[in-house]
Amino acid sequence: MTLNYFNYFTEIEEHFQRARGTGLFLLSPLDWALIESWKNSGVPLEAVLRGIDAAFEKWRARPARARFQMVNSVAYCAQAVAEEAQSLAAGAPAKRAAPPPFSLEDVRAHVQRNADALRGAGHGDLAESLERLNLEELYRDLEQMEQRLTAIEEKMIARARAAASEEALFEARRTLDQELKPYRGKMNAEQLATLERQFLDRKVLESAGLPRLSLFYLAM
Repeated sequence: MTLNYFNYFTEIEEHFQRARGTGLFLLSPLDWALIESWKNSGVPLEAVLRGIDAAFEKWRARPARARFQMVNSVAYCAQAVAEEAQSLAAGAPAKRAAPPPFSLEDVRAHVQRNADALRGAGHGDLAESLERLNLEELYRDLEQMEQRLTAIEEKMIARARAAASEEALFEARRTLDQELKPYRGKMNAEQLATLERQFLDRKVLESAGLPRLSLFYLAM
């Protein structure tokens, strides 16, 4: 299967919507945080798509009386995704290259837009770090470009967390606990810890009005 690495978010969103079979369905902040945790943990896109299919097949195999409630979160598929990831890792399939879903000019625009946003938010040093990147050279190795963008983004997230109030962090954790409660049994302690971190990171960045620097957000 040839899947585009940088279409991770949109591939999963569209696949879940198709599997659910009810037309347009908007993913929740919890869903996006979970998808990001899979991406950051190196869960192959193919494993996620196969896990979604497996979870829905199992759900549809239930008696009708046991399907009174629709699947309303990607978190429902977490266990199946973990199983598919283990299966793929055991088989060690060869990766197939796919062309990037964006041009060099798209990358330049993305980086400059984010640099402007960072400078406007008072993070001029991080903006300068972005602008110093040799994009033409890094475009030949998008994995290295993503690593450099991630390094800058991690500094940005650390600052946003440090600046967030205790009340804001408490409210974010309470929201996460409420949304995650029905699905805790489908994840182990490590997965839950990773998901919590991703969820809180997204919340503090949204609250601070800071951009996402990753190329994955350019492809969305």
